[in-house]
Amino acid sequence: MVIVSSYNELKNVQTAIEKLNASIYQKFINIIKLTRQFHYGYQYMGSLIMDEDPNQFQPMSQDDYVLSVYKKEIDKLKTDNKFLDLKQLLKSHQQLGYVNISKLALGENPQALVGPMVLR
Repeated sequence: MVIVSSYNELKNVQTAIEKLNASIYQKFINIIKLTRQFHYGYQYMGSLIMDEDPNQFQPMSQDDYVLSVYKKEIDKLKTDNKFLDLKQLLKSHQQLGYVNISKLALGENPQALVGPMVLR
């Protein structure tokens, strides 16, 4: 799937991320970092957070134990009382892809993310 992002769309997401409650923001960052550490895709992470079908983005090589730990951490994120704010942000900007949203949350410049991207 190919997505195309404009600077204004990315800047809007960046602003929305900055407005998140500090607690849910930090938990989201922790999940993003865990996703990177395990070499899982951001689309996989996003589909688990949003209760979408993750099969299309499921990691090729996965250890069942590591995957269960990862899913438990995502479940912990979902129990936060501000989780609905994060879920709304992700849903509102889903067309940009969880990859771009995650990179913006990590502090990447929106200008670097402008243009087409292939999601795998």
